[in-house]
Amino acid sequence: MTTNSKKILVVRNDKLGDFMLAWPAFATLKQSMPDCEIHALVNPYTADIAELCPNIDHILLDPTATASFTDQVSFAKTLRQQHYDAAITLFSTTRIGWILMLAGIQYRLAPATKFAQLFYHSRLKQRRSRSEKPEYAYNQDLVINYLHDSGINDIAQPEPPYLEFAQADIDQIRQNFCRQHQINQKERLVFIHPGSGGSANNLSLEQYAQLGKALKSSHGHHIVVSAGPGEIDQATALADKLGDTPHTLYHSTEGLKRFAQHIAFADLFISGSTGPLHIAGALNCNTAAFYPRRRSATALRWQTTNQEEKRLAFSPPHSEDIDDMSGIEPVEVAKEISEKFLLI
Repeated sequence: MTTNSKKILVVRNDKLGDFMLAWPAFATLKQSMPDCEIHALVNPYTADIAELCPNIDHILLDPTATASFTDQVSFAKTLRQQHYDAAITLFSTTRIGWILMLAGIQYRLAPATKFAQLFYHSRLKQRRSRSEKPEYAYNQDLVINYLHDSGINDIAQPEPPYLEFAQADIDQIRQNFCRQHQINQKERLVFIHPGSGGSANNLSLEQYAQLGKALKSSHGHHIVVSAGPGEIDQATALADKLGDTPHTLYHSTEGLKRFAQHIAFADLFISGSTGPLHIAGALNCNTAAFYPRRRSATALRWQTTNQEEKRLAFSPPHSEDIDDMSGIEPVEVAKEISEKFLLI
């Protein structure tokens, strides 16, 4: 077996945003070892979009921490039967570390953090709690460490987009969407996603409404208020607050792939640090995002993976508490967003 023909298990089995920030790492691994076979262990919720990743050959679903001890052991046996040459855990937990050890995978690499690292013979000190670089860079560092251990020093440097659809398909979906909601095809579509990113702080609905009303564009724009599962009430409330500002409510109920196809035709995606924001980043869409200044949740740590010129980030001013998003002035933000993305 040649170096490039190895079968590698990569683990990123947490939330959607975290998983999307692993796509540059998958690209780095696949492009540096074109003949390797990459299997990804993911949370069942992200499986739909994981199937779209061009650098993943096979998807495995994590039984999650809710599974019984017997099921966890059974899953470890399933992994053992795959005869993996290596496992790279981008974010480890004790449970996953134990399962990979039980699976008998000889090369197991993970961040050197807490008790979980005891289950790995290869560890990389990252000190992610310092948030000195983007999360996607920490993920790539682990892959690069593995490549160096495998004797590969010609490391690929992939560029966005990391997720792509056929342009003809996206154009058709956009046309259908505009026709359904009676939107002028020539107007720019500005998605505002008010949903929460789990523990991430976000703007209030009133702030989002003020922002949406204050946006200016040179050729006309239409706001699409988007909502994923469990977010429709919040999105509906925002749509009501927008009043006469032209807007449409889009409730994604057909899975993450369909949601991503809609995000792909957005001219601009505005959100807090959410999973859909990071889908937009992987698609290399224009993004404007909101982050607290708390070290574990900064704009740098959770930076999107789109090109630098395609993103804006906003945080509370230093005169306010690090988590107080009310210090962000919506009208000022709207002016900056409009000048960068809409008044051109």
